[in-house]
Amino acid sequence: MKRFFFSLLLLVVTTVSSFAQCAMCRASVESTYNDGRYLSGSGLNTGILYLLAMPYLIVGLIAYLWYRQSRKEHSRKMAIWQRLRGVAHS
Repeated sequence: MKRFFFSLLLLVVTTVSSFAQCAMCRASVESTYNDGRYLSGSGLNTGILYLLAMPYLIVGLIAYLWYRQSRKEHSRKMAIWQRLRGVAHS
């Protein structure tokens, strides 16, 4: 239970910091756009897309591994069932 509350507290503390960072990034991008330099804005957009894709890739990987494991388990059960069926008919 202590571990859960520690994890929750850590999540809350780091979330507050990330909101503050986003405001600073926005101010930085706005100032570079006003100066006529557009390079940092496109780099920031690429970084945002990269960070956005990571959770989906992780969930997709977990789902694939789960699916693969369930297929192996199903084929193992079917092999056992086939052997038992063969023994019952003998």
